[in-house]
Amino acid sequence: MHKEQIEKILKQVKSSKLSVEKAVGKLKHFPYQDLGFAKIDTHRSLRRGFPEVIFCKGKTIEQIKKIIKKTKKSEIIASKASPEVFKAIKKIIPEAVYFKQARIVAVKPKNKPNSKKTILVITAGTADIPVAEEAAVTAELMGNRVERLYDVGVAGIHRLLDHHKELSQASVLIVVAGMEGALPSVVGGLVDKPVIAVPTSVGYGSSFEGLAALLAMLNSCSPGITVVNIDNGFGAGYFASLINKK
Repeated sequence: MHKEQIEKILKQVKSSKLSVEKAVGKLKHFPYQDLGFAKIDTHRSLRRGFPEVIFCKGKTIEQIKKIIKKTKKSEIIASKASPEVFKAIKKIIPEAVYFKQARIVAVKPKNKPNSKKTILVITAGTADIPVAEEAAVTAELMGNRVERLYDVGVAGIHRLLDHHKELSQASVLIVVAGMEGALPSVVGGLVDKPVIAVPTSVGYGSSFEGLAALLAMLNSCSPGITVVNIDNGFGAGYFASLINKK
């Protein structure tokens, strides 16, 4: 059920053509499109303010194409997308853009961010940038002003301390790190704003594909830190946007 349909129902209520009870009955059942292999949540942008995102990993290109054809053009966002997936989507939606490092395919919103609040995305190392870009691009697509500060990990902490102004001016900070995952704790001790920690699967054997970083972040002694799952840049960007708009 889209905005136009909801407005139609409200007009019917105002003109007494439809009772409040019947209107509530129509509105409370959230619709979706059943494709058999997928059920597209067409009402999510109305409920949450952001459309359902297509998680491409594990889906075939044919499945993705069928989902794209049933989704509003202005709400096309696909994560963990390969160049091949982008080519397939581009043939259906020419307006689609590929954010290569973030591995996101999307139709850019026309409205520019109007908030003066800033989300700062930080990485410990260069290898963490793909996950950081997924977070940054997600936040930008949600209408936020985003700044980036990359490769400032604890192995050379002076690189981070040189950017005290950016750290203090941000309203939310997303800190992305693999290896031992120490950077969010350091940042959390320097700022008075929410910090979203993102562990990555970057590291040697004993990092256990990000598990070591995840556990380190969950055990941080620095207050004001919340943690998302391993390599979950999208979740971090989404949550940062919710905080930033309060």
